[in-house]
Amino acid sequence: MHPSPAFRSQDHALMLSLIDEIGFGMVFAATPDGPRVAHVPLLRVGDGALHFHLARGNALTRHLDGVTALAVINGPDGYVAPRWYGEDPNQVPTWNYLALEMEGRVRRLDHDGLLAQLTAVSAREEARLPAPAWTLDKASPDYVDRLLAGIVGFELEVQAWRPTFKLSQNKSAAQREGVIAGLEARGALGLAELMRGLA
Repeated sequence: MHPSPAFRSQDHALMLSLIDEIGFGMVFAATPDGPRVAHVPLLRVGDGALHFHLARGNALTRHLDGVTALAVINGPDGYVAPRWYGEDPNQVPTWNYLALEMEGRVRRLDHDGLLAQLTAVSAREEARLPAPAWTLDKASPDYVDRLLAGIVGFELEVQAWRPTFKLSQNKSAAQREGVIAGLEARGALGLAELMRGLA
């Protein structure tokens, strides 16, 4: 879908919260073998960098250090039925969605950076679960060493933020309420809540 300027946002706090809340995305890069993508947990470091890791054998691992790559996080999305706009016959189906593209230079992390990343990602996710929290120190040191030998950590320094928050901003307040009601009726509560928040 074409990201119209109407769906661009300069709400940097919303972009950062999308990274923190979803915590998983895709990293794309061109390689000598063609374009490749990896699906990875993403960790925000400050407000200008992302950390992620790949298996040592991943097709991207040997090509990422020093290149410009694209990281993408997809938020909630959902089909929008024309009837939700009301009686206007000149409406067509569409899709509402949140997506954040972040482009930047990638560098390889050292051992300590990778270990810090794994610790921080697991702490973030474990904090969302009932206690007791799992921590890396519960695994044996030998196992952790083998784990670290099989993966490579990276940092992407974000140089361009390209958010698309397509939430029916180009429709009237009444039409937006119709879309929210339709989304809620089909169980897309997260998307409906985001639409209410941006109204």
